Amino acid sequence: MTTQHAHRVVIVGGGFGGLYAAQSLRRAPVDVTVVDRRNFHLFQPLLYQVATGGLGTGDIASPLRAALKGQRNARVLLGEVRDVDITARQLRLDASVVPYDTLILAAGVKNHYFGHDEWAPLAPGLKSVEDAVEIRSRVLRAFESAERETDPARRAAWLTFIIVGAGPTGVELAGALGELAHHTLRGEFRTFDPRESRILLLDGAPEVLSSFPPRLARHARDTLEHLGIEVRTGCRVAGIDEQGVDVCDRGQSLRLPARTVIWAAGVAGSTLGARLAAATGCELDGLGRVKVAPDLSVAGHPEIFVIGDLAHVEHEGAPLPCVAPPAMQQGRYVARRIRARLMGRTTAPFRYFDKGSLATIGRHAAVANFRGLQFWGGLAWLIWLVIHLFYLIEYENRLLVFIQWFNNYITRHRGSRLITELTRVRVD
Repeated sequence: MTTQHAHRVVIVGGGFGGLYAAQSLRRAPVDVTVVDRRNFHLFQPLLYQVATGGLGTGDIASPLRAALKGQRNARVLLGEVRDVDITARQLRLDASVVPYDTLILAAGVKNHYFGHDEWAPLAPGLKSVEDAVEIRSRVLRAFESAERETDPARRAAWLTFIIVGAGPTGVELAGALGELAHHTLRGEFRTFDPRESRILLLDGAPEVLSSFPPRLARHARDTLEHLGIEVRTGCRVAGIDEQGVDVCDRGQSLRLPARTVIWAAGVAGSTLGARLAAATGCELDGLGRVKVAPDLSVAGHPEIFVIGDLAHVEHEGAPLPCVAPPAMQQGRYVARRIRARLMGRTTAPFRYFDKGSLATIGRHAAVANFRGLQFWGGLAWLIWLVIHLFYLIEYENRLLVFIQWFNNYITRHRGSRLITELTRVRVD
């Protein structure tokens, strides 16, 4: 006599899409398994604050097991997916296999250097905790190196920070770096004034925040320039090395000496998307994201869904951006789709509800676009604060982040300005 097992839903990725899908299946007659290389959910929208010392890594990360501990039909497996066996319906991990009846891939994206992967060690992106800690260490070490430098030209290179990419991540990072240099570090060094720092924001597009309405983009640029950020749009990177960046600025080749370069110019689908394409024949877009059906499934494989940043989903003639709101909505939709399928019902195709977009530029400055309603300044900044606090997963994180933001607003102090190393420091 055989025992009928519950419908097995396996979710790859504990980001916004994967976690929201798992939580939305709380009361469904299924067994949920969340597989991730990390044991935590990361609130990526605030990574730039870790990179600039405003928050610590634990403030924006929540253990997946803690997030799902009250959900009896869910479990978490720590591991990396090596392959998808669509015939046997199994995921192959490092040393085990995980069977599934329904598979949800929410593996996210990686930094994209447009054919120049050799730039990655020289210009780290900002997609993981490790990226943020690495950038923070490079930024703070640059100031420490400038303190020891006696040659004016070499000191200027240490005090020059170049951010490639003027989307929301680049703009928010530039604003935070400007506040760090011009306010937080003021008076802490003896051989130079941190306000001498030069922060450049480069982008090949005609304007910053190209996905925002032109009026908001212009206001964001004005705010950045008021903070002392040099904004260069229509400027393309031609080369990066340890001493600086070569750019083509409106047809003119320029050399920008800089010892710290940060990449915020693009993302590409994770390698799992390519493995899925090889196994199923599904189509990938130019960035390696999986083109999905209207119900977010893979063509010819209704048991496989792709959601979040890894999914190419058309919305008003363009693919949805790689940000949290689409992933959250897709996670909830797929959960509804699975419940309906188990009951023999159908659901309408996925439809994204665009609630709007926000980007903060610095202290008391942000831009907001809510379904055609455009505004900026203090009100937009307050809304940005409230929304980001609300979407943090755990109450403890909300409380800690609120306290640190309040302290930073009053004192301009950034308490996580630590230079950390991956190797253990020897103490004799």
